[in-house]
Amino acid sequence: MKGRGSQPRAVGTPYAGFLPSLRTYEMSDESIQCRRCDTSAPRLAKPPFRSELGGRIQAEICTGCWQEWLQHQTLLINHYGLDPREPKSREFLYEQIEKVLLQGGDGKDIDTSQQGAIEW
Repeated sequence: MKGRGSQPRAVGTPYAGFLPSLRTYEMSDESIQCRRCDTSAPRLAKPPFRSELGGRIQAEICTGCWQEWLQHQTLLINHYGLDPREPKSREFLYEQIEKVLLQGGDGKDIDTSQQGAIEW
């Protein structure tokens, strides 16, 4: 008998494609001019999402900036107690991707004085 997590999740299951994991993304041989760091750097080998947003990230964001985003995303999830299965949490994270990666803005800061007091 196999343990819980030993079988891969099928493509049509509820969590497939919602949020990327912290796994290392493969680099492509192709370089792009990264929208965020404004350097020529390798692009992601494949989109992180199966959506228009994933295609934009692959076309405009280098692997280094994507790895930085994944670390920041983990901080946001842990600090705010986000559940990526919930639409409201995903909406918040997708808004942060738009602001931080694609528009070059500042992301949501981690305000440790509010820890445990944030309601979703």
